[in-house]
Parts: sequence; structure tokens; C-alpha cells
Amino acid sequence: MFLIALVSPLSSAQTPAAPALNPAPAELTKPAPSASKASKKSAYKGRSAHAQKTVRKATRISQASGPAYASRPEAMLFADATAAQRNLPPAWVRRAIGQARFSPTVVKLMQPPTQPFVKNWAVYRSRFIDDARIAAGLKFWQSHAATLARAEKEYGVPQEIIVGIIGVETIYGQNTGSFRVMDALTTLAFDFPASHPRAQERSEFFKRELEQFLSHQNRLGADPMLALGSYAGAMGLPQFMPSSWVRFAVDFDGDDKIDLLNSPADAIGSVASYFKAFNWQTGMPTHYPVSFDKERLDMDALMAPDILPTFSVASFTAKGAVLEGAALEHKGPLALIELLNGPNAPSFVAGTDNFYVITRYNWSSYYAMAVIELGQAVAREMKNRP
Repeated sequence: MFLIALVSPLSSAQTPAAPALNPAPAELTKPAPSASKASKKSAYKGRSAHAQKTVRKATRISQASGPAYASRPEAMLFADATAAQRNLPPAWVRRAIGQARFSPTVVKLMQPPTQPFVKNWAVYRSRFIDDARIAAGLKFWQSHAATLARAEKEYGVPQEIIVGIIGVETIYGQNTGSFRVMDALTTLAFDFPASHPRAQERSEFFKRELEQFLSHQNRLGADPMLALGSYAGAMGLPQFMPSSWVRFAVDFDGDDKIDLLNSPADAIGSVASYFKAFNWQTGMPTHYPVSFDKERLDMDALMAPDILPTFSVASFTAKGAVLEGAALEHKGPLALIELLNGPNAPSFVAGTDNFYVITRYNWSSYYAMAVIELGQAVAREMKNRP
């Protein structure tokens, strides 16, 4: 079988109210694929980032082994309602949802951890920032240097951030996922694991994504059963969920279509478009080093807003955070970002609004730091090359 590119016509619908690309925050419960093992593994990007197969390269499809949803009355009622709401052919929608199959693998991968787990930034970092991934990033940057520079100029998003995203998500196109998107989205819409603390909310999220996917595929005249992606239904080099594909993806190579699987240029432009829509501020750092004055430290107050930038520099330092250099001149709000290190002392940084924007791509400070540091590592390699 071959990976099927989802090629979409140009759309002017670029609204900034999309959900994050991933349906749940990143957790450190699943190992990320190494570059050497990317062809064997595909994982939901929130809990472990995807790697992608090379464009049009054959890959094994993760077959759903459960029953077809044609036998589920609630799925067929949903199909009829979706057809009516979105002006789609009822028989086409019923056939698409009816052919989708329950995937026990998808449900298993979405299960919350059954045992207590302590996050570990050092371990998480090592899964994404290694020699193989950096080498792949260098090759990607060298191959698409002009496109990356153009994206930075047009959207204001640094090249290294775009490179970091695509590297963490998919190791620069080595594995886009092996699950049929219809199986994944339908399974999560109607059989999201009840043990999850946000099961109902997540189920509704995936129903909306399924609607969006079907509408998009119908507009293209495509067979929705052919599209492959992650076990959460994310697709392409940047692993966009269907709603994000429709709202933020752009034709950046000028061929009058949007192709996030076969066009690195479209993927680069679309990542930059996404960040711009979530108010990326050109020239602002993502974070600063921070230490603490133990005599004045009010850690509870500093941690209360979580990763949402809330404190001015004055209020941040008044609560015992110590900043130096350029950080003292920062004009926007800051957040104290905590990265646990298992049994060792946690790491901390002062996160800016731009750090928070990266977490809108994936709801995790660990993910954001991995993106930042991978991009920095590849940028250093670019600088050191003749």
C-alpha cells in the first residue's frame, strides 16, 4: 500500500479558532520513535511524536480488526446528522462511516496510564534530540533553505522553530502514520476509552474532527478510506488534525493545491501559518533562564497560572524569581515553566508568550522545549557547515 496524499484546493478560511493539533497534552508515557526505527513506529503526537514515511513510499497499514461501524445505530444516526448539517450526500457519509472499523489498537494507545508515572525531562529530551534526528534536520534545512527563509520573512516565525516542529513530529517526513484516518477518528468518536478523565470531551472533539475530515474529503472528491495518519487522525509532515488542515494549511509552493504530505514547502508554510494565527510575536524569545531567591520565593504563586504567561517582570521577580540580562528588559508577561526530572531536581525556565504559542500546537511544555532545543541543535549544525 502507498501513503495517500490529502491534496486540498486553496481555501480562504483561515480562522484562528482551531483546536490544538493534538487532542490531548503530551505525556511521557510512550517512547518517541528514534530516526532509525521510524519506519516501524507511529505514535500520536501528543504522547509521542510521529515520524513519517518518505513521500509515496510504501508502508504497512495498521489494520483495524474490530467490527465495522455500519452495525452501530448511533454511528449511523451521526452519519445522517452530519450529512444534513454539512450538506453532504447521505449515502456517501453512511457508507464512509459504515466502512470504518473499530480499532482496539487506537483505544489502547489512548488509554491513560494505569500506574503512577513521574515525568522526566532529561529522558524525554533524549528521545527527540539525538544525532540521527539532528542529521535529518540538517539535510531537511539544507534542502529547503530558501523556502524556510521565505516562511520566516512572510510569517515572522523563525526557521529553527519550523524545523523543530517537523523534526519532533515526523523526523522530516520519514513516517506519516499507518492508521486509516477513518478508522482512527471513528473509533475515537464513538469508543473513546471511558477510563480517560476527559472521555466525553475527547469523544466530542473527535466527532467534530470526523465531520471536518468527511467534509474535506468530499470537497476533494477523494476516498476517505485511503487517507493514512496517526492513531489520533493527524496527517502529513506537520501532523495536522483535519480542522487545522482546513483552517491553517497554505499552498506555499504555488501549485494551486495544498499537500501536506508530498510538499515540504506546503508543510513549512502551514506550520508558520499556524503559529502566526496563534499570535507568534516576531523577535520575541521563547524563554529565558531563571533561578530563585530562596528568601523571597513564593513558588505556589509562581506556579499557580501553570504555563500561561501572567507575570510582568516586576511581579515575577518580586515573587522570588531571578532574571538576568535581556530577560530584565522583557516587555510581555512571563510564566514559570517547570520540567520534572524524575527523582532529580526539576528544571525551570521563564516562558514567554511565544513559548505558550508552541504549546498551542501540542499542549505540553516538554514538547515545546523539545521543539525549541531540536531546532537550536539543527541551527548550530547549519552554522557550522561551510
